[in-house]
Amino acid sequence: MFRSVSKAIQWLTIFSVSLLLVFVLAGIKNPFSANLKIWVTGSMERIGQEDRPGNVTNIELYAARGEYEPFQIGIQAPRDGLTNVNVYVSDLRGPSDRVISKKNITLYREHYVYVNHSSPNWGGTINHPLGRGWYPDGLIPFINPETREDLTGAQLDAVPFDLDAGKNQPIWVDVFVPRNAQAGEYKGTFTVTSNRGQATGKISLKVWDFDLPLKPSLNSAVELWEQENRNKSPVLELLKHKLMPGSMNLNLNPKQERELIDKWGLSSLRLPFWSGANFQNCSMTPTPSAQEIKAASAKHQTDLLLYVYATDEIDRCTHLYQPLKKWAKNIHQAGVKHLAVMAPVRELYDAVDIWVVNPTRYDDNPEKILEVLQNGDAVWFYTYYSLGGYAPKWLIDYEPINYRIPHGFINQSLGLTGVLYWRADLWTDDPWNNVDYPHEGENYPGEGMLFYPGEQVGIEGIVPSMRLKWIREGVEDYEYIEILKNLGQEDKALKISRSVGADWTNWTRKPEVLESARRQLGEKIEQIVLR
Repeated sequence: MFRSVSKAIQWLTIFSVSLLLVFVLAGIKNPFSANLKIWVTGSMERIGQEDRPGNVTNIELYAARGEYEPFQIGIQAPRDGLTNVNVYVSDLRGPSDRVISKKNITLYREHYVYVNHSSPNWGGTINHPLGRGWYPDGLIPFINPETREDLTGAQLDAVPFDLDAGKNQPIWVDVFVPRNAQAGEYKGTFTVTSNRGQATGKISLKVWDFDLPLKPSLNSAVELWEQENRNKSPVLELLKHKLMPGSMNLNLNPKQERELIDKWGLSSLRLPFWSGANFQNCSMTPTPSAQEIKAASAKHQTDLLLYVYATDEIDRCTHLYQPLKKWAKNIHQAGVKHLAVMAPVRELYDAVDIWVVNPTRYDDNPEKILEVLQNGDAVWFYTYYSLGGYAPKWLIDYEPINYRIPHGFINQSLGLTGVLYWRADLWTDDPWNNVDYPHEGENYPGEGMLFYPGEQVGIEGIVPSMRLKWIREGVEDYEYIEILKNLGQEDKALKISRSVGADWTNWTRKPEVLESARRQLGEKIEQIVLR
């Protein structure tokens, strides 16, 4: 018996070695030694920790000059894990030996956070939270965005990293198209290295022959409470994502302000006047004089949109309408715009320049919204918590398209020209590990938190979330539609826009439909430009 087993083992060993030799001679990798698995996907999906890997390693991108275009690299460890994993990208080479330097490509390791309690589910059949679980969200940069030096020794270091058996690690890749890039096709590669060898993929980028403006056409105001009195770094991070700071007391000197305008597209600022009136407190402080407001305005560059945001959601405080008119009179005498977060009220039509409404306030007041738009006022939208069961949500446990579609397609379809968000740095005591935000018996994961603190990754200031990237993509969608409108194709532009996001109820949940519409817009713009 013992001899039979020994002989069987001997024959099995010979057979295995012979089979391995056949694979080697045929150019096939060792079947008994699994290697790392890589794939690519677009930006509009999340890669779960244990999702099945994709089978595509080449990515095709389309972008205008002055635009960011992202994609993701998925990496999966074999059964014995991976160590010392790193990712590299090449320059992108295009027509006439033109090059888009790899310095224009930013890499991040995606950081998973756990949602302990799902967002509220208000029923219906339109838009539901995905529930408890792990979500990639925080973005750990490979290098310091200001010094461009490698980040090492931090609590959270992007690369190199180890990966447990069977687990996925996605890498977010931001490609920025320089404003001096020549239109045409550019090619490059990315490489993933590890203790189990390396794997490569191809990057193809078509640069369209038009530019996105430095200053976004979509207005915005995003507040940074923790960062309000710091240097320009947090503001710069907002501007890189096509958003404007909405905080009252930014500590910017005139030289910094001018640089942010000319180099990064700063277009608006909020002046430091606040009445104290909101949905919880129906009382206002005395009106500042026109001279005070004008003096504050004079501290800023003359080509900025300056506004006073004096009240917040005072719809039920009807006795405040007269005091609000007094505020508005002095604001206007100072040559500044007046922004009010509330549904339009006919009594205040002459007092307010910018009305900011959430989806439910919009849907409850369609006639008044139309009236103020016809009067030449602006209407922006805002969101918070989990309003209703239909409109897009800005919470972590919702599909990525929720963050992108309102800014471009829905805004354009409804004639809205801006977005406001109450806070982007509402951090828990341990924000890289705890994103839950309990409020009145419900949980709103990621509410008020579009950035993560930079300390844990070795930089001052803040670093972005994936959700912020999707918002940026939506602002760029708005730009595509706006460009096509300005080229005399408003009907065509709005037809495409409304086919994707007609209003707060009728909008696609399919990323491929949105991406197809964006490509239609880009191709149509380039066709007109090249006539």
